[in-house]
Amino acid sequence: MKRASGGPRSPPRAARSVCPGLVALSLLAAPQRVPAGPPYTTDDPEPVEYQHWEVYLASQNFWTGGEGGDGTLPHVEVNYGAVPDLQLHAIVPVAWARPQGAAFQYGPGDIELGAKFRFVHEGRFVPQVGTFPLLELPVGSASRGLGSGRAEALAPVWLQKSFGPFTTYGGGGYWIGNPGPRGSWYVGWQAQVQLGSFALGGELYHGMAGQDGAPGDTRFNVGLVADVSELQHVLFSAGHAFTSPSAQAYLAYQLTFGPSD
Repeated sequence: MKRASGGPRSPPRAARSVCPGLVALSLLAAPQRVPAGPPYTTDDPEPVEYQHWEVYLASQNFWTGGEGGDGTLPHVEVNYGAVPDLQLHAIVPVAWARPQGAAFQYGPGDIELGAKFRFVHEGRFVPQVGTFPLLELPVGSASRGLGSGRAEALAPVWLQKSFGPFTTYGGGGYWIGNPGPRGSWYVGWQAQVQLGSFALGGELYHGMAGQDGAPGDTRFNVGLVADVSELQHVLFSAGHAFTSPSAQAYLAYQLTFGPSD
């Protein structure tokens, strides 16, 4: 069975995370939130193995320099290997939001659906290549800060290459309708090393300008995946923006299982 680390991994779409899972604090004018390959914002092209499952109980949170913030507490992410090289994906969150100077809000958040498809397998000199289109359904209340209030979609391309215990992956995509009709671009790259039952890594990612006039934003995350057993894993990451006082963190318990388990 595939390990729960970032690559070969099972992080959040994310993100989405957002990511992920994914990665925009729309009410707080923060950068774009992108679902991801837990615990990172950047995703990879490797789908869940055929007839295997990944189930996460997770929380992903974002804060500005003041008291404002938003996130999930918790969200449930489910990934299933429907056919070889194709993974089905869903995130159902309970969201929270506290814009600066406003009351704390808590309730259902936007639902995320997606399908990851790998169309190039890794070779000696060739990286894995795949895509992971995502659709954000506006279930959460936009007036309370718990949702975007509109459907959004991500069209990305991801690459991955491994060298012994080292793995690196990344790519980018275009958010359609996030946060307006122009959409916006996103790029990111991650690298990690496997040390026994632990995977240590870091990433850089950038949400480009085009978000209703908001400037681009570059962030970093450092992360850890601990394989408690073959089936149970704990994932954590935390990071900060380079040009603003906003920060983010992700924590999850993951269960991986399939026919052989």
